[in-house]
Amino acid sequence: MSADCTDYRDIFLNDRPMMDARAPVEFHKGAFPGVVNLPLMNDHERQRIGTCYKQHGQQAAIELGHQLVSGTIKAERLQAWADFARAHPDGLLYCFRGGLRSQIVQQWLKTEAGIDYRRVKGGYKAMRNFLLDTTDQAVTQCDFVLLGGMTGTGKTEVLMQLDNAVDLEGHANHRGSSFGKRATGQPSNIDFENRLAVDLLKKRARGVEQFVLEDESRAIGSCALPLPLYQGMQQFPMVWLEDSLAGRVERILRDYVVDLCAEFIDVHGDEGFALFSERLLASLNNVQKRLGGERHRRILILLEDALAAQASNGAVDLHRAWIEGLLTEYYDPMYAFQREKKGARIEFAGERGAVLAYLRERGGQRG
Repeated sequence: MSADCTDYRDIFLNDRPMMDARAPVEFHKGAFPGVVNLPLMNDHERQRIGTCYKQHGQQAAIELGHQLVSGTIKAERLQAWADFARAHPDGLLYCFRGGLRSQIVQQWLKTEAGIDYRRVKGGYKAMRNFLLDTTDQAVTQCDFVLLGGMTGTGKTEVLMQLDNAVDLEGHANHRGSSFGKRATGQPSNIDFENRLAVDLLKKRARGVEQFVLEDESRAIGSCALPLPLYQGMQQFPMVWLEDSLAGRVERILRDYVVDLCAEFIDVHGDEGFALFSERLLASLNNVQKRLGGERHRRILILLEDALAAQASNGAVDLHRAWIEGLLTEYYDPMYAFQREKKGARIEFAGERGAVLAYLRERGGQRG
């Protein structure tokens, strides 16, 4: 039998293919990037076996498991495991703690399919703890700088041009504001944390010891930043990105109207535009209380007019009015307050070219 694997660092650095033998309900709560769920038991079977274990003990639960996963069901699952193992001979399998479920899958593969396949010792729990430790170690051992700036200055675009940037919003699949929801859903919080940790691990393996992050609140949509990182972000030095109001309006028009509409149509087809419109209107309603009744009504009318024109002839020009109103009357005062509050930590401020040059020099990168 192949030796069990305990080299979690190698697994994530090299994107080793893995099959997760846990039940779907466990998998959907949290998993690792690129992993395939090929469970030993489905959710109903797992629930029945858990009840049996509590009432009658381990041996009775094992016997029930063999009854439930037998015949055609067993043959189908074994075929799926064997197909994966043959397609990914360098891969691994795991269950929650590296215990009975992964042992059974490993044993059946060996005895009934003739495949000797490696198993992750400690399973999901050990790998999850390794990734949590990875993030904690990066926060304590590495240098971080935050990229701040008014809404629409293009902070994500700057991050994309830096080798040492970590795109928190990319990992969360959310743009980070009240209008930040995308057409596709967000990962679970555990998946978000795992993606972030793998990113940090890979960059550190390449020699990166200074990271650039966008200045974020604790929550990016439904994803929450790991507490040690968020706490660190309250002290990290900052670089402030500046741009004109006109430039910011154009960028928001592109990102939150043109591109987001196209994304919704790509994902949802004929219903895409209606869902896109609903999303923008809901996003505006989310800030109604902070906007105040009169401002909300005024900006809502501008948004409804812009959506009507876009639906009629595809023109997006009218969107500039509500975007500018929202920036000048809502986001800018809020960010101006934040800048003043964090002013002592801002070590450089400027427009895109100057900020990129500064961050590259600070991080020892070549242009």
